[in-house]
Amino acid sequence: MSFESLGLSNQLLFALRENQFSHPTPIQKLAMPDILAGKDVLGIAKTGSGKTMAYALPLLQRLEGIESENRHITALILVPTRELAAQVSEVFIPYSKALTKPLITTAVYGGASINPQMRKMNNVDILVATPGRLLELIEANAVHLKNVKALVLDEADKMLTKGFKKELDQILKLLPNKRQNLLFSATLSEDVDELQRVLLNDPVTASVEEKEEDISLIKQIGYRVIENKKGALLRHLMKEKEMTQVLIFCSSTYQVDHVNDKLKKNGIASKAIHSKKSQGARNSALSEFKSGELTALVSTDLLARGIDIEFLPFVVNYELPRSPKDFVHRIGRTGRAENPGEAITFISSEESHHWRVIQKKMKIKVWTEDLPEWNSK
Repeated sequence: MSFESLGLSNQLLFALRENQFSHPTPIQKLAMPDILAGKDVLGIAKTGSGKTMAYALPLLQRLEGIESENRHITALILVPTRELAAQVSEVFIPYSKALTKPLITTAVYGGASINPQMRKMNNVDILVATPGRLLELIEANAVHLKNVKALVLDEADKMLTKGFKKELDQILKLLPNKRQNLLFSATLSEDVDELQRVLLNDPVTASVEEKEEDISLIKQIGYRVIENKKGALLRHLMKEKEMTQVLIFCSSTYQVDHVNDKLKKNGIASKAIHSKKSQGARNSALSEFKSGELTALVSTDLLARGIDIEFLPFVVNYELPRSPKDFVHRIGRTGRAENPGEAITFISSEESHHWRVIQKKMKIKVWTEDLPEWNSK
């Protein structure tokens, strides 16, 4: 099945070709036609399945040509995190520009100054927001919801587990009764099921069976190395394997900054991302990494979920994560969309037992090499 068969406009089809997308993912095949038809949709699909595009493209097509009043948005996308807000708006913006009359999309979230976000509300058509920041902007009369034609709850399961139920109830009371509702979640938990029963009107369910995270395309290898030689081994492997793009995971903000500083001192274009960095700094680093300006991005598990980086060839576990689940989320940043990838894990003597536990719980055996020259003090 091609995008042409889903009912998208010629402008959007052209933009898809320009962005090297030729075939829709399963969730896009299932959800797009019903969203285009104006139906309420319950979408069940995991992160990295193409769900953002599944609702973004049909919404852009449906909303094109609708005149909006200043500070009265026509579509609202609610998300649980700042990172996801920025990522979702990045999907909307290039496709919006392809329309005959482009729609203005912006993202607002906590952890950043509210004043610049208030100023950005002029003439916005599509607003991507975290619930708390949205309510602050409503309180300040910076944005109004009475003209909203479409509401999207993305990663609804995470929104509920993060305790946004109260804020969601407040927001829903401010929306017009007549609107299209789209709810996307990785799982259909009891809480999500209860929410969709209240929110959605005669919905169509677009569900993609969640399989075990497919790591079959990921080549894995472990290296035993003493802690104080991990940095030198990392730089050696980057040179030996000619890494042009690598995502490096550490377990603490201190270690992230330490590894990043060492890479930069050795002439490698690198930046760090962790919770102590400002949102602007995080967005900038991620954007530079995606565009190829950076060779390395060093991160805590902040980036282990929900961030899509296409064609990422290498992931390095500089330190082991706390759980097998986190390990899968980390290495799952590579080997996506049928592209091969390589995941490299460093194991110090202190981490050996934990490494065995991770492999046992995942029911895998990763080839682990002893490197004498990296194991002597």
